[in-house]
Amino acid sequence: MDIRALTFDVFGTVVDWRGSIAREVAAVAGRKGVTIDGPAFADAWRNLYQPAMTRVRKGERPFTKLDVLHRENLDQILPRFGLGGLDEAERDELNRAWHRLDPWPDTVPGLTRLKRKFILATLSNGNVALMVNMARRAGLPWDTILGAEVARAYKPQPEAYLSAADMLGLKPEQVALVAAHNGDLVAARRCGLRTCFVLRPAEHGPKQSTDTKAEHDFDYAASSFLDLADKLGA
Repeated sequence: MDIRALTFDVFGTVVDWRGSIAREVAAVAGRKGVTIDGPAFADAWRNLYQPAMTRVRKGERPFTKLDVLHRENLDQILPRFGLGGLDEAERDELNRAWHRLDPWPDTVPGLTRLKRKFILATLSNGNVALMVNMARRAGLPWDTILGAEVARAYKPQPEAYLSAADMLGLKPEQVALVAAHNGDLVAARRCGLRTCFVLRPAEHGPKQSTDTKAEHDFDYAASSFLDLADKLGA
């Protein structure tokens, strides 16, 4: 396989969104004297992620970047967790928690090795500013930021995957998607991209029941980014 570039799903594959959001909201709640279940809050916020993007995919609203969708979803769930009294500045700061997600322990060393051999790019539904801020904080060594805002289309719409190859000046089969989610990889493969499954068994917490293995015959399956680097000879 003539793979020249690796593109990455980010939320869950590269960074621990659940643990990071739980930590941030627990700190906010503590300052307000509110007792909160941080992981439950993170799950509730994330559960509104796909429905919000579906409205955009269906053309029910113009393309809207993820920061805006996240903020709308945050406003919906805050009262449910006793945080409806947060003011605008506090809500904006909490919304930017998505810009401050922590990488998995193997992420930076794995990406550093993979970058020796491949172009590295995001292929995320996260908007550009979110991806840039996250990368600068966490030390993620991307060569470029691609994905939904660049394509003006949310995954799994084909434009999200095909635009990444086009922007890199490569054929789809010269680009691989690295992801911890079977559905994302299936959609990428339909567009002609190569596929690399990386297991993230704790993305949804200790009782995770989805994406616990590669459910399809992807080009590569790995237990971590370091394992993927081994398999790709990086």
